[in-house]
Amino acid sequence: MSRTVTVGLDGSPESVAAAHWAAGEAELLAAPLRLVHAGDQPPHEYMPFAGEAVPPPDVDLSAHMLREVRVCLTHRHPGLLVTADRLTGRPATALAEAGREAEILVLGSRGLGRAAGHLLGSVASAVLARAEGPVVLVRAAGRQQRTDGRDPGRSPHRDVVLGLDLRDRPADVVLAFAFDAAARRRAGLRIVHGRSPAAAQNGHIGEEPAAEPGESLTDVLRPWREKFPQVEVAEETVVGTAGAHLVDASREASLVVVGRGRRPAPLGPHVGQVTYQVLREAAAPVAVVPHD
Repeated sequence: MSRTVTVGLDGSPESVAAAHWAAGEAELLAAPLRLVHAGDQPPHEYMPFAGEAVPPPDVDLSAHMLREVRVCLTHRHPGLLVTADRLTGRPATALAEAGREAEILVLGSRGLGRAAGHLLGSVASAVLARAEGPVVLVRAAGRQQRTDGRDPGRSPHRDVVLGLDLRDRPADVVLAFAFDAAARRRAGLRIVHGRSPAAAQNGHIGEEPAAEPGESLTDVLRPWREKFPQVEVAEETVVGTAGAHLVDASREASLVVVGRGRRPAPLGPHVGQVTYQVLREAAAPVAVVPHD
């Protein structure tokens, strides 16, 4: 897989915010940034980004938008290689295909179910459900909390938050993504995992839930702690579904990471309830990492 960071642009404030976030992530990965516009429709609520006059009606607005954003990001991130492409075909299909060629696919979002623009609502949901690699959803400035604010002597980034479902053994690809994201940011990793209310009522709140028979979360995390000794890990056990707790934790996070199991469903691929809630309400960018 290429170490390219790809971001989908539709001209909305959310997609422009996603492009700026993706540029920072590309620098952390030492990877090139690829801007793409999917479909043949004009950009959503297009407005010039560089203070230029609105182009005449016969100008290709999509190409103009891609060029402006590329110039802006190149100026703000000297040394970052930024390319721009237009994708043919239906937006969800084209973006999912572009994601297969990238290390991370980044999209703008106001929250699932609030459709506005080509990359939001049903399109973003369709891309998430079919993506084979990590997809990051970013909200526009003002819709998410700042991702800095930690002690400058330690890290310019707030902690990465990872949501784990301990009913199954946590997927290595999800753990690897979260630990690597925290290491790149020189930030801590806060792991939020849920416990059933029944277990708490039966007095088991202090026990480690098993990820596999005979295996605790401590056992699961041990090799990752050894591989990333520089990452400070904090574990947080919560009663009930972890969705609301992850939303709360997102207010002090630079990134929230959740997994999406590739499971067949009667109506086709979909994201789970916890992931849906986090995407709809989280203050920080959310990375959805698919796994078997």
